[in-house]
Amino acid sequence: MYQTPKIFSQQKNSIQYKIIHIFRRHARSVAPLLTLTVLIVFFSFASEGGRFFSGRNFVNIFQQAATLAIMSTGVTFVLLTGEIDLSIASMAMFSGVLASYLLVNHGVPGTIAFISAFVVATFLGFINGLVTTRFRLPSFMTTLAMMQIASGLAIYLTKGRPFFEVPAIAHTLGTERWGSIPIIIIAALVILIIGHIVLTYTRFGRYIYMVGGNREAAEFSGVSSINVRMLALTIGGSMAGLAGLINTGRIGSAHAGGFEDMMLNSISAVVLGGTSLFGGEGGIPNTIIGLLIFGVLNNGLNMINLDIYLKTVVTGLILLIALIINVYSLKIGTESQETEE
Repeated sequence: MYQTPKIFSQQKNSIQYKIIHIFRRHARSVAPLLTLTVLIVFFSFASEGGRFFSGRNFVNIFQQAATLAIMSTGVTFVLLTGEIDLSIASMAMFSGVLASYLLVNHGVPGTIAFISAFVVATFLGFINGLVTTRFRLPSFMTTLAMMQIASGLAIYLTKGRPFFEVPAIAHTLGTERWGSIPIIIIAALVILIIGHIVLTYTRFGRYIYMVGGNREAAEFSGVSSINVRMLALTIGGSMAGLAGLINTGRIGSAHAGGFEDMMLNSISAVVLGGTSLFGGEGGIPNTIIGLLIFGVLNNGLNMINLDIYLKTVVTGLILLIALIINVYSLKIGTESQETEE
């Protein structure tokens, strides 16, 4: 009986125990990094001539993921509060269409059209937040309705025909380079950095985590969960609008379609990085890891010349496995913290 505490103490002081303890405590961050590392190593060996592991290809990965990164920044804010936004892809599509519509049909200067579309997308995000919080509707249902509204508006403005004129500022952000670096990558990095600063170093950022972690406790502490959630959904709308405008400039046209995958991809990327769907856990660094996983996976599958008819299935299976690993890791990390307490 007297040896048990001694044995337990020796186990706690062992290197093996400490390594396991560190892994359990930081499992939420370690698991996505391991997933990313495995994918990079695999595609580096599987691609022909090592084409995958090159500076030029990584720039391509970053460029392809840049628009998704902007949208995912807004998604991070929304998920951290324990809400969800299903309308982001439709709002992105509508913002691009609206900017081109104002430019082509009403002769509005490109910069003003760009800003106007961004403001409208932000307003739609505000409507999502207002209806969700003030009328106490689940954000799932509110944003599902907004998804239909935004898609319908885009179809109405285009009448099924694409606009081939886009604001010059959108074209610059989407296609031009600053030196050898695509401006779209710089724009995405700026948005991610601002998002990280807000979540980490501001009072509003702390409120986001408090509301997502325990809404009732936040209310007892004097934090208005209604205002915080409403502002988070507004940010989600504004980032969706900005992503849509830049993507319109990148492809050089605006039409009511082509954004269908962005909603699922952005939410998947954020969750893949370790941000919890239930709120209060995660952040922009996790989102960046998730974006890299998503970008490396899509780029790598193209590099190994996978049958195009199997690519979607393989992508879905790999994402499902990664999500299961990350969710399980989040559970391990939570149990470890509870054990320490």
